[in-house]
Amino acid sequence: MEKNWWKEAVVYQIYPRSFKDSNNDGIGDLQGIIQKLDYLDKLGIDVIWLNPIYESPNDDNGYDISNYKKIMNDFGDMNDFNQLLEEAHKKNIKIIMDLVVNHTSDEHAWFIESRKDKNNAYRDYYIWKDGDDGNYPNNWQSYFNGPAWTYDETTNQYYLHLFSEKQPDLNWDNEQLRSEVYDMMRYWLDKGVDGFRMDVINMISKDPNIPDDPNISQNLEPNSASFIANGPNAHRYINEMNKEVLSKYDVMTVGEMVNVPIEEALKYTGSERNELQMIFQWEHMSLDYDPIRGKWNNQKVNLRDLKESLFKWQEKLQGIGWNSLYWNNHDNPRCVSRFGDDRPEYRKLSAKMLATTLHLLQGTPYIYQGEEIGMTNIHLNHIEQYEDIETLNAYKELVENKNSITNSQMMKYIHFASRDNARTPMQWDSTKNAGFTDSTPWFVVNENYKNINVEASLNDSDSIFYYYQALIQLRKQYEIIVYGSFKAIDRNNSKIFAFERTLNESKLYVISNFTDEKINTNYRIEQNENKKLLIGNYGEPILKNTLRPYETKVYLIDNITSESVDNNGIQS
Repeated sequence: MEKNWWKEAVVYQIYPRSFKDSNNDGIGDLQGIIQKLDYLDKLGIDVIWLNPIYESPNDDNGYDISNYKKIMNDFGDMNDFNQLLEEAHKKNIKIIMDLVVNHTSDEHAWFIESRKDKNNAYRDYYIWKDGDDGNYPNNWQSYFNGPAWTYDETTNQYYLHLFSEKQPDLNWDNEQLRSEVYDMMRYWLDKGVDGFRMDVINMISKDPNIPDDPNISQNLEPNSASFIANGPNAHRYINEMNKEVLSKYDVMTVGEMVNVPIEEALKYTGSERNELQMIFQWEHMSLDYDPIRGKWNNQKVNLRDLKESLFKWQEKLQGIGWNSLYWNNHDNPRCVSRFGDDRPEYRKLSAKMLATTLHLLQGTPYIYQGEEIGMTNIHLNHIEQYEDIETLNAYKELVENKNSITNSQMMKYIHFASRDNARTPMQWDSTKNAGFTDSTPWFVVNENYKNINVEASLNDSDSIFYYYQALIQLRKQYEIIVYGSFKAIDRNNSKIFAFERTLNESKLYVISNFTDEKINTNYRIEQNENKKLLIGNYGEPILKNTLRPYETKVYLIDNITSESVDNNGIQS
């Protein structure tokens, strides 16, 4: 397998608004990130992924960009960014930016010009259509609920927005638009940025005939993302982006891709395709979705389904593409609350178990801020306390407009699934506002910050933080963790997540209990006298043939001969 720095890296995602406030205006900023670089260096991460820091009216917390070459005032200015880049590079920490080019803000200069006149030079930078006999151009639905079209009376046409109506979609079929995007990318890469995470990049190409979405007609999907994704020219445009820009720099690229089949992912990430290095696929993020309401439910994912999804991506991309590994991010609830167990007696154990399972798979692991200290979902009492546009729109649609869900039921769903769960301020210490700010924070701090915070974690040798640190150190020490092949183990087990990795004459075995039960096992690896326990979340003693609640064990066997593999294998 070809070796690359981005395969060996561990990425730490920062949501700047919620990370650290340096000037006490209640909003996290670039100087706040600079103040915490020593902390990230101590953790051992290699790359910081910054959520959008560009100028934005903040309709969708920065994903509605009004100027791609200017820093949002809330976060500082370009001098602050240049300092962050310089200081991070001094610590050998790379910076990748969020590239949001499926849409802009309606306050971007391009759209302001575009909506003035049908003959304006920027008109074709966006997707404008006539209505259909007084109705919308078609039945496409926004990801944030409601029609994906907004009428503009200035020119008597509708513009497309797959997200908020303040986020008009760009028309990638326009060659001049693509050229402007590539120029903007070069601007940041020439500044020294080390790559891009590309927001919903597989949605940039739309069928120009704009056919109706049959899923919407049958009331099977709450939005049209799956129908629009992977459009007719998606690969051609990403390949062009690679040829014109990305191939000329030593950078990391990861594309967020909604509803991407494995066959398409192989094209996007194939080493011979010259498109992207890896993608964020959402399959394991949507296994607990409701057929009608989508994410709005509180059903825990079935472990067999979770395993089968992750195993499939491991197996299908192996040797062809590369996986990005993540449990949570700014768009998903906290992983210990969703996939683990955030009850006090199990939070640390299950957080460590989840980290082990993820970091030992083949791919590049991503840590979302606060994950490394086991931050949890937040349970607010009233919808007015929430900030996220997706959450607020869903409440309005399901509770107020359709009356299909009661307030109390919807609040339970929001507690489980809202994006705001991931956007509460970072919990640095037990002082006021968790040490995030001395002012009023832009969003409420989780009330458990007095017990769950960085300061407490650094003072506890058995903390989740030091466990993540150990996992990252193991990744740098053992090539098998990065480059070893993958093989699923015990696929049908509904309680245990197990797999093996192989590199040359070494094998690595991972066994994780996803339940709060004590489980008896008969994995043969436990009988092997040559095994070495690399890491586990219970410490000593290790009980043979037993998994305690949320226990995880990682064993290494070196110098395995081909004749002894079967005997040393891990089977139930």
